Amino acid sequence: MIALGVLAACLAVAGAVLLAAVAAGVVTQRPAGHASTGLWTKTVDNLRSVPRRTWVFVLVAFGLAIGVTLWTGWPVMLLVVPVAVIGIPELLRAPPAHDIALLESLDRWVRGLAATMGAGRSITDAVRASARTAPDVLREPLLRLVQRLDDRWPAPTALLRLADELDSADADAVVASLVLAAQRGGHGAVATLAALADSIQERLKVMREIEAERAKPRYVVRQVTLITLVVLGAAVLFGRDFFRPYGTPIGQAVLIGLVVLYAGSLLRLKRMTVARQRARILRSHS
Repeated sequence: MIALGVLAACLAVAGAVLLAAVAAGVVTQRPAGHASTGLWTKTVDNLRSVPRRTWVFVLVAFGLAIGVTLWTGWPVMLLVVPVAVIGIPELLRAPPAHDIALLESLDRWVRGLAATMGAGRSITDAVRASARTAPDVLREPLLRLVQRLDDRWPAPTALLRLADELDSADADAVVASLVLAAQRGGHGAVATLAALADSIQERLKVMREIEAERAKPRYVVRQVTLITLVVLGAAVLFGRDFFRPYGTPIGQAVLIGLVVLYAGSLLRLKRMTVARQRARILRSHS
């Protein structure tokens, strides 16, 4: 049983080293005898896009898995350790606050537009001016919007395409106001944008409070998980006889089941703390 575990560990490390070599650019040639398709190139490009720090973390996880497997004699640890080292921190990590970042950027952009249009500029001129000082989240979409306007796209059509790129219900509210203002020649646009900016501020305040509440259970689960792992690690080190039943085939299956159940509960928790995407109100139909 231990020999099989060592063999599987060697194969796992060899695979991980090969992937790391591809990501680092050491291995770039297509396998001999395979058709010259784009699959290998796409795979290499995707692997190279992974940060080197991630590859080091993966190799460390597999090395730790091999060490634990050889020390305990449990082949199942080749699966359990990487899941614990790589998967659990990922499940406990807070999801990116894309909605909050987008709302913050929209707030800055809308207030800038209102100030520019208040100085007598048209909507299209205000949009062109705002693209040069736009927040990072909006800079690329706004530059593409300006390019479409320069290519003689109708302003409402170009704005609707911007809404599709941002793909957010909050952005739809802003773009809809701009579309109506463009169709009406800018009449009342400044007051509308100022009111919209105030509304965004209120929504930002609520979303930050909600995110703070969602972070509390994640923090508690992190602490419980850390304490559990420390206690289990100490128990394995100083009380191996207590865990001896897990060395049997049935015990190995039970151990995998327990790990799967715990990982599943963390996945469920993460999904519960992720905000649901609101339905959009604008579509460009193009």
